[in-house]
Amino acid sequence: MTGIEYLLSNINNISGIGSKTANLFKKKNINTVFDLLWNLPRDYIDRSNIFKVNELHIGKVQTLKVLIKKYNFPRKRGLPNRVICEDNTGKIDCVFFNSYEGYIRKILPLNHMVTISGKVNFYNKKYQIVNPTHISTNDNSINKIEPKYTLTDGLSEKKYQKIINHVLLNLPDLKEWLNNDILKKFNNMSWKKSIVELHDPKNLNKKGDFLNRLIFDEILSHFLISSNIRRKIKKNKKIRKNFDSKPINYITNKISYTLTNDQLKSLNEINVDLKSDKKMFRLLQGDVGSGKTIVALIACLNVIQSKFQVAFMAPTEILAKQHYELTKKIYSKDINVELLTGKTEHKERKIILDNLFRGKIDFLIGTHSLFQDKIKYKKLGLIIIDEQHKFGVSQRKKLSDKAGKNCDVLLMSATPIPRTMIMTIYGDMDTSIIKSKPRNRKEIITYSKDNKNIEHVIKFIKKQISNGNQIFWVCPLIEQSKKVDHQSSIERYKILKKIFNNKVGLLHGGLDKIEKEKILSNFLHNKIDIIVSTTVIEVGIDFPNANVIIIENANKFGLSQLHQLRGRVGRGSKESYCILMFKNNLSENAKKRIKILKSSNDGFKISEEDMKLRGYGDLLGFKQSGIKSFRLADPLINENLFFLAEKEIKRIESENEDLNKYIPLLKLYDRADILNDIV
Repeated sequence: MTGIEYLLSNINNISGIGSKTANLFKKKNINTVFDLLWNLPRDYIDRSNIFKVNELHIGKVQTLKVLIKKYNFPRKRGLPNRVICEDNTGKIDCVFFNSYEGYIRKILPLNHMVTISGKVNFYNKKYQIVNPTHISTNDNSINKIEPKYTLTDGLSEKKYQKIINHVLLNLPDLKEWLNNDILKKFNNMSWKKSIVELHDPKNLNKKGDFLNRLIFDEILSHFLISSNIRRKIKKNKKIRKNFDSKPINYITNKISYTLTNDQLKSLNEINVDLKSDKKMFRLLQGDVGSGKTIVALIACLNVIQSKFQVAFMAPTEILAKQHYELTKKIYSKDINVELLTGKTEHKERKIILDNLFRGKIDFLIGTHSLFQDKIKYKKLGLIIIDEQHKFGVSQRKKLSDKAGKNCDVLLMSATPIPRTMIMTIYGDMDTSIIKSKPRNRKEIITYSKDNKNIEHVIKFIKKQISNGNQIFWVCPLIEQSKKVDHQSSIERYKILKKIFNNKVGLLHGGLDKIEKEKILSNFLHNKIDIIVSTTVIEVGIDFPNANVIIIENANKFGLSQLHQLRGRVGRGSKESYCILMFKNNLSENAKKRIKILKSSNDGFKISEEDMKLRGYGDLLGFKQSGIKSFRLADPLINENLFFLAEKEIKRIESENEDLNKYIPLLKLYDRADILNDIV
């Protein structure tokens, strides 16, 4: 069995683990030898100091050297066996339950000096240690610091220590996968030595080369998969798309504002990809309202000019329809644009599919149904996907393969995230970022209000409605909860309906798709003035007439989520407002979140602050993004190691290094599900 095979083998292969003990480990999701190594020490027990009896602290684990003076073995069953011990300062009892007389005599021989260690108690005016965990007649065998692990019921500290010590002692020497320059940065610390140091109780909560080495390994394994997918996609040669500057000039003449430098830069990066003979696999990221859609539509027009078809996938039918209407408005009439959703009638659908296959449709907009097997394109040249579909790395790769070798892929994301997170979640893609917003977009004014002042808020929105504006009112719950003191959307809807009659709609995740679409359509066409909603309104639909959003219990949301919700307004040219409502006794973190949101409209800055407050795993949508959880690495704390790994990946790519040397690393860090893409 090779070193890697041993590490990935079943926990039963460890000496001293039978089926019963293995099942106890599996309760803690420890199935392999390697899993065991990541159950890290949470504390340590210092047995190195020898105490006198008169120095003992009740409730603490302590070590002392005593003389065995007397046995007390009761004849009555059920009573514990006692051994009276002493030193020159006092007496202490060793108490044993379920231990035989012969065994006790053997480990605690009469009139011998013995070192014992265990938790000190005080019972019946006497010090005692019940079932001492360590007993030795050898002075040095207990004199050490031991790590403490989180255990499951039925697994003793002593047995666990024996198992983990056996594993650490028998760790294989793996062939080094890091190159010498990188290894020097970690003081030439090997993987094996790093693991041993990680479990050394003296290193608890310490940072050093051993920890940085292991964190780097974890990041590198993740980046290697992304890099390989990128390389495989770009290895396929495609037909170059040829176009001139007419599309951008045509569209900029149609819109009422000038493109920002960020928009122009992103468009240029996309155009370079489209004109190259390598397949585009790019992320277009921008804050809410930064103008990603216009950039995408210009790129689409470039592709159509090159005699290719384009497919644009939106997360909802209503958003697909908005994209369709915008496209029809700004494209010339000789470009055939069609909309395909679940609401498309069968007869019309059949005509669309037939025209698509015959090449009579240039641009098809719709939902996920655009990529069903039965939908055939004549010459598909570009796919654009909205991020709300939450495609993971493997899904994106499969979609790119399915699209065909001449089809470029552009993913759009409206969730601003720090660069280390972009590298982690979208590392398989090239990235274009739009930070600045069009000049015609006004910043959203953000206020915070105590719930007691709700009458002031009602008065404010009455004035806004009288001026022809519309309102979003967001609540954290659908129905009232007895356990959680949050305002529910149903209760708020009932209250507002009494005030504003039938001009209020209710939207939440419990409604079916058709009902949701109907309510949003009524709001879009000004049939209702207020939508009371849960967070389902986060998806990037444009409601130009909505200029106020009220978020109740704002302290219960993360910063990124609040920013995304706030982005539902401010889509038109009107002054827009966000009102954060809260109850008294806010936590310090909640106060910080509200203060940050009131002071900034920059989604990237807000995202970084959110990550500092909450950690990367809790940021909006990341848990559903397909990213595997890191065991040690943190994109915020270990930013320097992420950038080092990025630099190393670029070296590996530029030198076209053989990836076979990294296969043990990829196997260890559970990337085996896509290892077939590597070799």
